[in-house]
Amino acid sequence: MRILVVGAGAVGGYFGGRLVQAGRDVTFLVLPKRAEQIQAQGLQIVSPMHGDFTARPKTITAAQIASRYDVIFLSVKSYSLAAAIDDFAPAVGPQTLIIPVLNGMHHMDVLAQKFGEHPVLGGVCFVATEVDSQNRIVQLADFQSLTYGELDGKKTSRIEAVHKEFSGAGFETAISADVLRDMWQKWVFLASVGAITCLLPGNIGQVVAVPGGTELCLSVLRECAAIAGACGYPMSEKFLAENSPQLTAPGSKLTSSMYRDLTDQAPVEVDTILGDLVERGRKRGVSAPIVQAAFVGLTIYQRGLVRAKAAGR
Repeated sequence: MRILVVGAGAVGGYFGGRLVQAGRDVTFLVLPKRAEQIQAQGLQIVSPMHGDFTARPKTITAAQIASRYDVIFLSVKSYSLAAAIDDFAPAVGPQTLIIPVLNGMHHMDVLAQKFGEHPVLGGVCFVATEVDSQNRIVQLADFQSLTYGELDGKKTSRIEAVHKEFSGAGFETAISADVLRDMWQKWVFLASVGAITCLLPGNIGQVVAVPGGTELCLSVLRECAAIAGACGYPMSEKFLAENSPQLTAPGSKLTSSMYRDLTDQAPVEVDTILGDLVERGRKRGVSAPIVQAAFVGLTIYQRGLVRAKAAGR
């Protein structure tokens, strides 16, 4: 299978790099500057847990796309989705499969509107990585998994072909029989961590060390779970029991990608991780005041970035 990885950032670069390491036919769709970086220094993965690796993979820019691909692995930040779709659209053919692993659910509506529902699979990834000042992809924690599935839960020949291609590449893989529920579960957890750590701000350990912090963390989880339930994806007692300790563990260094972006003064995925969730809840009569507060605060921050950029600062 010919795999097109859209972007070579923290997530796409990591999973795509491991696929290259395993000998898969991978091409990275990147901006010209990133292509130059990869050509000059390689695609570098730094992982104390699973081993360092440097590859010199095939890269392509949007203007250079001249053929269709079998699989498109889409892992860009949500605020880059529209531009990414414009870039990779020429690579989508009648049999192309799109595996998005973006946060939230908004991207699923956008992709279906652009390409129809048939080529779009559901996808969930768990990995903690970041791009450092040397453009290396650094793994921050041990976990690394990728789950995908047909939106109707069927185990088709095409999803089995994808699974065969992605398996054995150094990270955990699985076909999901209910990938939309998996995506909602990740969204609920991610939105909870993001709202807590960005609103307060601090890591989970710092929050629960303050009187009332533990109760606040659990309240945020309940707000997010209530919205998911109203949207047709109730969170099971098992899910809540497994995830509550992660949001209340004393001394935990857990934060979210939004928190790390916030502390780096970078754009955040506030609209799709928090804003879209709050809006879906509002339409169904579910209020989420703590998550709403986090959304408002991050939106003010995001608008400040836009103003500063416009002013040339």
